[in-house]
Amino acid sequence: MTKLKLGTIEDDKPVRLTVELSAALHRDLIAYGRALARETGQSAIEPAKLVGPMLARFIATDRAFAKLRRIGSGSDQAS
Repeated sequence: MTKLKLGTIEDDKPVRLTVELSAALHRDLIAYGRALARETGQSAIEPAKLVGPMLARFIATDRAFAKLRRIGSGSDQAS
């Protein structure tokens, strides 16, 4: 079986954010949530619960962004 990039989704206090997604991306998030649920033994995971961990994983693995943050060019504050 293929190992997904995300692991167990932790239950954390959310911050509300409204975004628009394409229908195709929404369908992909539903499918990913089902696959992740099968892999981790969790119940089905809603697309809204996936977006935060996916973005966190993306940022954590972006080497160029990490380099910018280390040299002080990245902003640690929200605009």
